[in-house]
Amino acid sequence: MTLIAKDAPTVGIELEHLSKHFGDHVVLDDVSLSVEPGSVTALIGPSGAGKSTFLRCINLLEVPDSGTIRVANHVIETGRTVRAGDLAALRREVGMVFQSFNLFPHLSVLRNITFPQQNVLGRSKEKAEERAMALLERVGLAEKADSYPTKCSGGQQQRIAIARALALDPKIMLFDEPTSALDPEVGLEVLAVMRELAAEGMTMLVVTHEMQFARDVSDTLVVMADCKILEQGDPQEIMSDPKHERTRRFLRALLER
Repeated sequence: MTLIAKDAPTVGIELEHLSKHFGDHVVLDDVSLSVEPGSVTALIGPSGAGKSTFLRCINLLEVPDSGTIRVANHVIETGRTVRAGDLAALRREVGMVFQSFNLFPHLSVLRNITFPQQNVLGRSKEKAEERAMALLERVGLAEKADSYPTKCSGGQQQRIAIARALALDPKIMLFDEPTSALDPEVGLEVLAVMRELAAEGMTMLVVTHEMQFARDVSDTLVVMADCKILEQGDPQEIMSDPKHERTRRFLRALLER
């Protein structure tokens, strides 16, 4: 796999003919998708569809077997190993928020947000703390700066994780079911922050089962099942009149829960 920096105008995300196998098990089968800069794309589908793997391939947490990935001005083509410096440059463009928070339990909330800035961006302690406090204020958690993650609720930890990702000034944010481990009421706190990011024009790709968010906030809805993209387009149109029978079954199952 090789990564080449391009001088072409910045794009959001373009994925072409992405495939991924784990042994004989096919996870992604010739998947292509384009996410425009400043847009929000919601990715929905049944468990096992390949959604999380798809997301993780974008910043090479999973290495695709074939295909081309364009993120901002970087182009990744399968075939050669990505150099460490190129991989770091790619990941600086992309923030990612996981289901499980992935905060360092032995570090304070403030240190969880400052450490990546100092390590990845080379920011001074003072600048990193200034940025961290501004983001904690933004997500409504400035008072938790000196606390440890274990002393914070699930919703608070996820908002801290979002602040940590934003502290690296990414051009793109990836969310992998950020509310799935939270109670519905607590999940609303996280969704509120995501709605603010969308309103500010952050390019976002969100794997979610939050159908109201997908319908009301996303510009594009993508339905994935059986390792493929079944359909994509206007969220209202797909939800009211899905073209694919597999999509109809999935949406019906959600409504009947």
